[in-house]
Amino acid sequence: MARNIQSLERAAAMLRLLAGGERRLGLSDVASSLGLAKGTAHGILRTLQAEGFVEQDPASGRYQLGAELLRLGNSYLDVHELRARALVWTDDLARSSGESVYVGVLHQQGVLIMHHVFRPDDSRQVLEVGAMQPLHSTALGKVLSAYDPVAHTEAVDNAHEAFTPGTVTSADGFEELLALTRARGWGSDVEETWVGVASVAAPIHDRRRMPVGAVGVTGAVERVCKEGEVRPDLVAAVRDCARAVSRDLGAGRF
Repeated sequence: MARNIQSLERAAAMLRLLAGGERRLGLSDVASSLGLAKGTAHGILRTLQAEGFVEQDPASGRYQLGAELLRLGNSYLDVHELRARALVWTDDLARSSGESVYVGVLHQQGVLIMHHVFRPDDSRQVLEVGAMQPLHSTALGKVLSAYDPVAHTEAVDNAHEAFTPGTVTSADGFEELLALTRARGWGSDVEETWVGVASVAAPIHDRRRMPVGAVGVTGAVERVCKEGEVRPDLVAAVRDCARAVSRDLGAGRF
């Protein structure tokens, strides 16, 4: 069996490190986090920088992901059938709900945001395509865990971090949430991941009736919820969007 190339493994680990946590890291932070000598880490960073995968802030000297990664990522996403099928429907959902819309898929023990439509107002917003969300506490993650056996295994096998006082961390409590999600056909997150934020999501299926992702809306809890519960009209709008994308993927009527 061929051996992996160590320098490529280190470069990949470095990119994952820069993609999570703080947006910018210094050379010492990168080296210590990955257990590398500063000289080794610096050489890899300089190579990645030369290729456009990493950028260095001239003022602080700290490193962050570069634009070339975004270009490559967008190239992948542009040909991804799920995103292509979701474009029109998610735009419509953002307009009708007045909230941000996300499409997520299972990736490395979490939810990868593969499409994000901004809330249709003039507020400052950050594009979150490529960001990762937890499986156990978000609406997208609960939906994936409820309908996708692989996502369920990943969610159960990993520790459930308490992000807020409302996060469900027990195994039994999590299974109850998934059972409720399957019974209703949608999942919610009311201040379980971020204080003051609520979301609702529904599953997307392909032509084999297999779950391939989830779509949801996210916003301030006072807008998404009424009297402590997710607004029924938002639930209906999200489920309609999920069904429309599923139909476009060949799933037929749900």
